[in-house]
Amino acid sequence: MRQSLSSTRQETATAAAEPAVGLRQVTKVYKTGGAPVTALLEVTVDFAPGTFTAVMGPSGSGKSTLLQCAAGLDRPTSGEVRLAGHDLRGLSESGLTVLRRERIGFVFQSFNLLPSLTAELNVALPLRLAGRRPSRGEIRQVLASVGLADRATHRPSELSGGQQQRVAIARALVTRPEVVFADEPTGMLDSGSGREVLGLLRDLVDSRGQTVVMVTHDPVSAARADRVVFLADGQLAGELRSPTPQAIVARMTGLETPGGRS
Repeated sequence: MRQSLSSTRQETATAAAEPAVGLRQVTKVYKTGGAPVTALLEVTVDFAPGTFTAVMGPSGSGKSTLLQCAAGLDRPTSGEVRLAGHDLRGLSESGLTVLRRERIGFVFQSFNLLPSLTAELNVALPLRLAGRRPSRGEIRQVLASVGLADRATHRPSELSGGQQQRVAIARALVTRPEVVFADEPTGMLDSGSGREVLGLLRDLVDSRGQTVVMVTHDPVSAARADRVVFLADGQLAGELRSPTPQAIVARMTGLETPGGRS
């Protein structure tokens, strides 16, 4: 009995210690007819459960490729990606589709809402694609959680940019994903709307224990995260914990200066 109890505790501790997303020696090479382009080179990084991580780097550093590989949107050329306890190498394309639909939330810069659908129908879409028929109450509860309880029947054209992005966040949350990936979520917003969206993402982590991984070029946005991971030339170039805008700017200036990469 003691051995069994000890084994159970070890398994529980191992599960708790497992990252929400983990990359091991991930390399991604694109072949487009010309010379091969290495977007990522042997990147190893973890994203812990219940944390908010920003990913930054100069243009062409591999930020978006990192996000796409981590989220299962693109397969690395080599290396291992583990997400929600699954080794993505062992999943078929249909298996990846199911994993993304049920375990991952996405928030894009351009919102990606269907213009002909109301806010509540846009939010319900991932569940309907999974074969579920969610109740109106369930969808409106998610909309209320992002401050849009009174906008359920509005179409995207009737919403501000910030409201559209909040609908997109509600859509990302409706499946109760393990991880939310955000690619420049404030890139098309004014400063006020951007602050609201960042505050919402921050609250998802602090109040709900959500895991958020966000690509951004903005030091002020990145400073809302718990940690900033830096990339340069497709490789890890350090990180900052409890970042400030000033510290982020200093690190980015170093990365963008010839010979300045740490």
